[in-house]
Amino acid sequence: MSHSVIEKPLARANAPFDVVALREEFPVLSREVHGKPLVYLDNAATSQTPRQVIEVFGDYYSRYNANIHRGLHTLADEATAAFEGARHRVKAFLNAEDARQVIFTRGTTEAINLVAQSWGRSQLAAGDEVLISMLEHHSNIVPWQLLAAERGFTIKVIPVDSQGALDMTAYRALLSERTKLVAVNHVSNALGTINPVKEMATLAHQYGALILIDGAQAAPHLKVDVQAIDADFYAFSGHKVYGPTGVGVLYGKKSLLDAMPPWQGGGEMIKTVSFDLGTTYAEIPHKFEAGTPAIAEVIALGRAIEWMESVGVGAIGAWEGVLLDHATQAVSQIEGLRILGTAPHKAGVLSFVVEGAHSQDIGLLIDQLGVAIRTGHHCAQPLLHHFGVDATCRASFAAYNTLEEVDSFIEALQRVIGMVR
Repeated sequence: MSHSVIEKPLARANAPFDVVALREEFPVLSREVHGKPLVYLDNAATSQTPRQVIEVFGDYYSRYNANIHRGLHTLADEATAAFEGARHRVKAFLNAEDARQVIFTRGTTEAINLVAQSWGRSQLAAGDEVLISMLEHHSNIVPWQLLAAERGFTIKVIPVDSQGALDMTAYRALLSERTKLVAVNHVSNALGTINPVKEMATLAHQYGALILIDGAQAAPHLKVDVQAIDADFYAFSGHKVYGPTGVGVLYGKKSLLDAMPPWQGGGEMIKTVSFDLGTTYAEIPHKFEAGTPAIAEVIALGRAIEWMESVGVGAIGAWEGVLLDHATQAVSQIEGLRILGTAPHKAGVLSFVVEGAHSQDIGLLIDQLGVAIRTGHHCAQPLLHHFGVDATCRASFAAYNTLEEVDSFIEALQRVIGMVR
């Protein structure tokens, strides 16, 4: 009989979206910063964590802390059941066909690197092409650059239009028989643009290419269905979906994962090891999960997904849309402020620059008023340089943010702009 907090259901079936009650589940939201109530608008970097997820760590370490899969004692059995229970929860969250298609990683970055170093290293060669977009996070650029320098394939970039939407005409023109992989994000972390990944997958497959989707910014806001998208690979991170840092997921089609060689060697990923006969490898998912994993973090990720589903992923996205619209209308009235990213389909990200003011100065000063936003290049330097800037301010929204917090942010922003101009 396994034990875990993750097995206790969250009772919120079909309840109306109540942001005030929901906020009470997040301990950090009650604190003050510099004597002001915290207004946390840095959710695209890391979302906050509800109490139910935090409690997983105390429960695991105080009641069934043990290594998984290989132990026969009770604690090992309980830990294994909770860990694998989280895998099944992720499988349902993504609508994967099989839980074995869910590989636990340290995050989206490691998931992309796994594909590059396993599939890419074995499949890509001189003459091949990999398409990435101008919208990509560095974690979906640099791994391909590193591998291209070694393997000799070519990277081509899908451009964006003036609104920050992908140029789909250009995408179609870039696709060819040489295209082996399209690596694109589902939602831009810097602009909030929602990309038409299902259409992109269909077009890529017409040329025999695979598609890898960075879903780090989509999983918190959109209902993801990897089968409907027909994604070959899909990745996301725990700390964007109200879960812990240091854990993430790679989904892959079973035929691809089965054929891919291991990336890291060690315990758990082997079937047999022999000095004389060599080594044979475990089946998926264990082939790609060498060593002791982040057990508590994986269990907590499962709990975070359960929390999201109890609220309703669609309800979360809809509420964030209300917040984004309210904030966009308000900042549009500020003289000298320029919004970057005005695509028709956006998630809850508002990125902007202010004439005559450095983004870092705005970020530091607005923090003194209790408002947390992100400033800098957001690991998207090529995109920002395309728009002629080195840095932006970025406010990003989550389920627990309120319209009153948006108003506080606008008021603080206006005060700060008056100080720095």
